[in-house]
Amino acid sequence: MSFKLTKQDIRKEIIKCGKNPNYFINNYAKITHPQRGLIPFKLYPFQEDLVENFIDHRFNVILKARQLGISTITAGFVVWQMLFHKEKNVLVIATKFGTAANLVKKVKNILRNVPDWLTIAHVTIDNRTSFELSNGSQIKASSTSGDAGRSEALSLLVIDEAAHIDGLDELWMGLYPTLSTGGRCIALSTPNGVGNWFHKIYSESESSVNDFFPTVLPWEVHPDRDKDWFDRETKNMSRREIAQELECSFNMSGETVFHPEDLEWIAELITEPKYRTGFDRNFWIWQEYQQGVQYLISADVARGDGRDYSVFHIIKLDSMEIIAEYQGKVTPDIFSELLFNAGVEYGNCMLVVENNSVGYSVLEKLVDRGYPNVYFSVKSSHDYIDPIEAEYRSNTIAGFTTSSKTRPLIIAKFEEFVRNKLIKIYSSRLLSEMKTFVWHNGKPTAMRSYNDDLILACSIGCWVRDTTLSENYKAIEYKKAAMGAMFSTKTNLNTSIPGMNSYKKDSAFDGIVKTKSNHENFPWLFKG
Repeated sequence: MSFKLTKQDIRKEIIKCGKNPNYFINNYAKITHPQRGLIPFKLYPFQEDLVENFIDHRFNVILKARQLGISTITAGFVVWQMLFHKEKNVLVIATKFGTAANLVKKVKNILRNVPDWLTIAHVTIDNRTSFELSNGSQIKASSTSGDAGRSEALSLLVIDEAAHIDGLDELWMGLYPTLSTGGRCIALSTPNGVGNWFHKIYSESESSVNDFFPTVLPWEVHPDRDKDWFDRETKNMSRREIAQELECSFNMSGETVFHPEDLEWIAELITEPKYRTGFDRNFWIWQEYQQGVQYLISADVARGDGRDYSVFHIIKLDSMEIIAEYQGKVTPDIFSELLFNAGVEYGNCMLVVENNSVGYSVLEKLVDRGYPNVYFSVKSSHDYIDPIEAEYRSNTIAGFTTSSKTRPLIIAKFEEFVRNKLIKIYSSRLLSEMKTFVWHNGKPTAMRSYNDDLILACSIGCWVRDTTLSENYKAIEYKKAAMGAMFSTKTNLNTSIPGMNSYKKDSAFDGIVKTKSNHENFPWLFKG
């Protein structure tokens, strides 16, 4: 085409390209195809719409499926910015330095393959991860270290795979001022669960809380993809992978401790509490106390002056329903009062309180006030001990000790209850924590800037319910069985056998009566 153009035609083409990035990309951008080599980059309608969004909005956040060519489109837009505008400063960051460098490479390749007459600025400085044009425009890839891009004003910031960058919240605080002179930002990513910077920015953009313009691009926006393609592509993919790579689902993606499908099941159970009570209205109640029903209160204690909350759940033991819940930033003395009153209200049920740090002061207040049913354990373990016995032993402590040893055990127990649908959760607050509770370096923990207090309290409750209490019930049954066997045996051994004259068969009813009578005569065996 170029050899047919006159100088006047060339000038017109340059003006057209400079005014319209879609015209430039469709007509003069070339990309490398893995099978076909160097080919023209022809945009689909959804890709053209995206480029127009880049022009119309300073800040763009793109929630995308994989293999839609969005990174390549972004590279084409960057070329247009640098080629037709002077002194543009572009920074690319990504979850891995190599990913950022690869986008810079795409920009360089597109630029190298434009017609000679369109190269109105040429490369003057060329490095592997950066280069500069003769018009003063430059681009570089950077790691996500704390000082990335802080020292310079940016014309365009590209954040690739933004949902997968750890600590992007803090990094953004340093990068945002560099865009204050009119700079633009393009943040693009597949989803990676909820609670991270990308999820927060995208969610807020949908509600017009921030300056970002949201675009969602699931797999079906591509005109060449249909149900058959989807079935072939997902044949060997997990539900989580499908959600992350193709469906643009935040809730179903990410390495959350709780499986996305289990979170969806819980979401269907969420209901508004019947009462929001207490001095701060943070005591949520779904069911009042019922006579004859056994309850358990499990609590996690905070100082009341920081980011964490003091929380407790009231659990209905037979159905494992969380029928009441408190979450608030209160001092330990106020929290102990709340626990005491809640315990009394629900039949003097067992109080299981984490005894770490300020938790022990809460427990001391409960014991001093004479609460009759406080959980005791052996020091440095999770082993339950009867409160009466604890008075005569030096190695016991009030409350439940959460440590590096017990924490993974109790969380695993809670996850087991959730996975097997053995617990009923009505609280939106607890569900929110579960959505941001992830695996980090092989350990379950809350995402940065999020809480897990309700999760820990619930985990303690599940552990105690499935170990301490169930074992206590089992012990009682074993004692009953032992007593039954003991008193069904006669003092004088009957050695006769069926058929002999002295043989006499006791009736089953007689044995039951004897056992029942002895149970009543030895009640101390069954105290519990």
